[in-house]
Amino acid sequence: MAARCVWGCAPPLYYGRDVTVRQLRSSPCPPAAAAAIMSRCWEYITAEQLSGFDRYKYSAVDTNPLSLYVMHPFWNSIVKFFPRWLAPNLITFSGFLLLVFNFFMMAYFDPDFYASAAGHVHVPSWVWIVAGILNFTAYTLDGVDGKQARRTNSSTPLGELFDHGLDSWACIYFVVTVYSIFGRGETGVSVLVLYALLWVVLFSFILSHWEKYNTGILFLPWGYDLSQVTISGVYLVTAVVGVEAWYKPLAYNILYRDLFTTLIVGCALTVTLPMSLYNVYK
Repeated sequence: MAARCVWGCAPPLYYGRDVTVRQLRSSPCPPAAAAAIMSRCWEYITAEQLSGFDRYKYSAVDTNPLSLYVMHPFWNSIVKFFPRWLAPNLITFSGFLLLVFNFFMMAYFDPDFYASAAGHVHVPSWVWIVAGILNFTAYTLDGVDGKQARRTNSSTPLGELFDHGLDSWACIYFVVTVYSIFGRGETGVSVLVLYALLWVVLFSFILSHWEKYNTGILFLPWGYDLSQVTISGVYLVTAVVGVEAWYKPLAYNILYRDLFTTLIVGCALTVTLPMSLYNVYK
C-alpha cells in the first residue's frame, strides 16, 4: 500500500491527533509540492513556532474548591464509562454542539429576547429543563475530554488547541442563551449590556491564555466552574418558578438582573484580572 502524504499530494489527506511535526517533515511528499504548501503555512506559523509542538507539554493549575473536591471526582467517575477507542476530540466537539443546540433552541422560542418580559408569551418550562441538562452535560464533557486524552495516551497540543478554540466560541453561545432568562424589557437587560457582558467574558478567556503564554501554565479561572454550575441550576429553577420570579427585587430594589451583571463584571475585575496579573509578574 502506498505511503500516505500528510500534505495531501499522494493518497488521501490525513491530519490526526497523533501526527507530529517530525512526521510532517518526513512525509513522502514531493519536495516541490511540499515547499509550495509549506511556504503558505509559514505566513502564519514560523519554523520555530512549529517545532515547539514537539516540545510542548500541557501544564495547568486548578485551585477552585468546587473543581478539586466536587467536579474532578465526578469527572473521574464519568470518564470510566467511555470506551477507550472514543476520541477525546469527539467528546470536545459533542459538548460544543450541545451548547450550539441550546443557542438555536432558545433562538426559536425567544428570537427577539422579549419572551421573558411581562405581557409576552414565555418560553415553555420544558425548554428550560432541556437547556439546564444540556448545559451541564456540555460542561461535563468539557471536563472529561482531557481526562480521556490522558487515559488513552492521546493528548496532543493540537487537541488542546481544538478544545480551547471551541471554548472561545462557547463564550458567545452560553452567554447569549442565558440572556433569555431575563431578556429585554422593563425588568430585563439591554442589548448594549449584553454586548458588554460578551466582551467581559471573552476578555476573561483571553486573559487566561495571555497568562499561560507568559508563564507556561494555564491557571484555570474560578469563574468558569462556578458560572456553569450556577447557570445550569438557574435554568432548572426557572422551569419550576417561572420567569416571573426574576421580576421581583432581590433586596433594596436590587433586581436579579443587577446581581447577574454585577457578578460577571465583578468576578472579571476583582478575581480573574488581579490573579492573572499576579501570576504573570510575580
